Amino acid sequence: MLPRGFLQGFKTMNRHERAAPMSGEAVIEFLDSDFRVVKPGAFVRCAVTGAPVALEDLRYWSVARQEAYASAEVSLRRYLEFRKR
Repeated sequence: MLPRGFLQGFKTMNRHERAAPMSGEAVIEFLDSDFRVVKPGAFVRCAVTGAPVALEDLRYWSVARQEAYASAEVSLRRYLEFRKR
């Protein structure tokens, strides 16, 4: 155990600084199990609900239709819509 006050005055090591927050809608190319940011932004719009989806929360999309979805439920709803056609 280190003596009390041993680390006083030391600055934090391995500090991760975040970049300035992005704003606006991103343009994304959806790939198999990945996506490529064409135009930087903070979010994309769900193709079904129109709700903004933060890029760090984006988990569901269609490569064939190049669409983003807000959730698994919304993705399934869209799949069933196209399956009926």
